[in-house]
Amino acid sequence: MRDRLGGRQGLAAASQYDVVIIGSGPGGYVAAIRAGQLGLKTALIEKDDKFGGTCLHWGCVPTKALLFAAEVYDYFKNAREYGIACEKCAVNWAAVQERKRKIVTKLAKGVEFLLKKNKVETIQGYGRLGGPGRVSVKEAKGEVREVRAGKIVLATGSEARMLPGLEADSKAVLTNKEVLELKQIPQSMVIVGAGAVGVEFASLFHRFGAKVSLLEMLPRLVPLEDEEMSAELEKSFRKQGIAVHTQAKVESTARTGKGVRVAFKSLEGKPHVLEAETLLVAVGRAPNTADIGLEKTRVKLERGFVKVDPFMQTDEPGVYAIGDIVAGSPLLAHVGEMEGIVAVTHAAGKPAEPINYRQAPNCTYSEPEISSVGLTERQAREAGHEVKVGRFPFAANSKASILGAREGLVKIVSDERYGEILGVHMIGPRVTEMIAEAVVAIRLEATAEDLAHAIHPHPTLTESVLEAAHAAADWPIHV
Repeated sequence: MRDRLGGRQGLAAASQYDVVIIGSGPGGYVAAIRAGQLGLKTALIEKDDKFGGTCLHWGCVPTKALLFAAEVYDYFKNAREYGIACEKCAVNWAAVQERKRKIVTKLAKGVEFLLKKNKVETIQGYGRLGGPGRVSVKEAKGEVREVRAGKIVLATGSEARMLPGLEADSKAVLTNKEVLELKQIPQSMVIVGAGAVGVEFASLFHRFGAKVSLLEMLPRLVPLEDEEMSAELEKSFRKQGIAVHTQAKVESTARTGKGVRVAFKSLEGKPHVLEAETLLVAVGRAPNTADIGLEKTRVKLERGFVKVDPFMQTDEPGVYAIGDIVAGSPLLAHVGEMEGIVAVTHAAGKPAEPINYRQAPNCTYSEPEISSVGLTERQAREAGHEVKVGRFPFAANSKASILGAREGLVKIVSDERYGEILGVHMIGPRVTEMIAEAVVAIRLEATAEDLAHAIHPHPTLTESVLEAAHAAADWPIHV
């Protein structure tokens, strides 16, 4: 019998592998590809009938496809600003969804091709640890069989958390999965949680015409970002017409005949009630570690997340963990990918470089976009640095004016004594594309002077990074 990629699926003849990876999200499938490149006999186990995990099918890719459609629609609605007359502009939601599905399908097939190219054997079924060097696989028909491996990599990912007493459905109460399959654009939406997921969907559905209310229990939006970026985003959201409620404690939720009712209290304890057609719950994600066979191992957990060493090894010999299940690791696809590479490189006995998580970029694809890497200004001061900050507003950038996107700024946090760049924070147009330069600068321990002497092309948005470096080096030019 053969699997979908054409490899043998009968394990009686070939059940011993150098490495077995459980879960085919970005961390898992990248780990499998790299393991194959390193010459390891590799098997990838996936419980679903498609590869790519949450990121490809329910997260990064489909949400950004919808966000791009919203951006295009926004340009058409405001075409007169650019000297273009565009009458009767309308959204064909079914066509938007179909384009999203085509993109996801194409990329999923690309993952299958790469796995096959790198001689990775794929097994469809639910994998869990079955003892030292063993993984049991429960197939869709209920049959259970065993796979043996020298090394095992856990890459089982995470699931959206839900508010107590609520269950998601396909219409009124939604998580990141259900919201992507809505048959029509809702007229109104309450979003609980203002992290990356919450603010992205707030931007998305607001631009498509929904009345959006955003609730966050903490004092500010995107609470993991620099405080200045949070303030800029809240100012922009309020200007756009998105209702923002911070320090809002949800008291109760109920379905109604027309949708949902959400009761919450403000910081002062004043009660409020919001009614909407839909409720999106975006209060974080929980690691999928409850039923993967950890109970009889030495693997240590921290609030459900797996503790690992710098090479992604758990306390159970021969078992690694990567991605969303790792304690202290940001739940980001690109981080999971690098963790997968570190894990299988170490498993192969090759020199592996541990990850410096301070060099991992964060990207939020709201409108305006946010990106960052390194320490926030507050974190830098708390770490004992004498801080020098350089800022440059997009309002003074020529390309931003050309694009009609003049909100936001670039902020560089540097050490005043040595000039080393400690963190870079951006909010504005296309900043999720611009942050890679800052990642390289911080990795190479560059100073603000180094960046200020790096010639940037004109006119571009990336000149704002140059100008912020000028400011951090005490010789601002265009501001």
